[in-house]
Amino acid sequence: MLLRRPPATLAVLLTIALGGLTACSGEDEPAAPADAQAVNPYADRTGYADPQSKTSQAAGVADNEGTEDQKRVFSRLASVPQGIWLTPEEHSAGEVGSFVTGVVKDAGEDDQVPTFVVYGIPDRDCTGGFSEGGLSADEYGPWVQEIADGIVAGDSAAGATVVIEPDALASALECDAKSERVALIADAVDTFAAAGVTTYVDGGHSNWVEPADLAPLLREVGVEDVRGFATNVSNFQTDEDEQQYAETLSGLLGGASYVIDSGRNGFGSTGDWCNPPGRAFGTEPTTSGVGAHQDAFVWVKPPGESDGTCNGGPPAGEFWADRALELGLASGW
Repeated sequence: MLLRRPPATLAVLLTIALGGLTACSGEDEPAAPADAQAVNPYADRTGYADPQSKTSQAAGVADNEGTEDQKRVFSRLASVPQGIWLTPEEHSAGEVGSFVTGVVKDAGEDDQVPTFVVYGIPDRDCTGGFSEGGLSADEYGPWVQEIADGIVAGDSAAGATVVIEPDALASALECDAKSERVALIADAVDTFAAAGVTTYVDGGHSNWVEPADLAPLLREVGVEDVRGFATNVSNFQTDEDEQQYAETLSGLLGGASYVIDSGRNGFGSTGDWCNPPGRAFGTEPTTSGVGAHQDAFVWVKPPGESDGTCNGGPPAGEFWADRALELGLASGW
């Protein structure tokens, strides 16, 4: 595992000392880049909507073959910034690095921020099973390193953010996988921090693990060394419930920042996490109306994609046209 960054007080002293040396030299030095973990990445930039996403592809098909409702809803949906999920099944070792480099470069052309979701931990969906798979423990670290290197190779002022392993910590106790998951996620946190990539570790949601129970795991993986955590990823809890939950969790983590996934929480939760019917899109990505320590509302889970073969859905991650249309019409689109 890489060493953690120095405490903030030490970093400030080092900055002052180095600044004094520069001043004495009489030479103009370029300003150091801002610490990626100290700045809200969504504050002054818009998110990135991937033109090659499954949602965008569905919108293209609808333009040629769809109904008027599909054309309208899918086109609007494709324009909303959404998370880009990186799985070893779709973005394997040897390929994932060049993929993320391309995305970062494309986003940088318009000063936009892509949000990558790292989803390849061993025994990945151990509580639900619809997204089962992932890498072995030995394969995971090099795959994460390739993602980090690929982001850096994008060489974009817009940078990028990563959300690390949805559900992994919250389900670790249920799956009897605490020690391995904590170790692997801690290494991933260190990898992205060392690469200067703004990082959020998944922090469950308001109707799952209590903040007091999850906070120790987040501290163990080093969440206080990065930007913070993400909540409600792929779930349906209301903005209000998530903000209350996340503020409590933040308070246990020294004021860590967070983002909330609001892609499908417009009508709140039925208690069913897997393709529940009768839902609606939630707050579109924004930095307005956020909680005290909240960076943004972000659509981490592309809301048009299935959770799995439950409630009539196709396999997890596939675009589900009927449900996407239902969500859009329920939202008044």
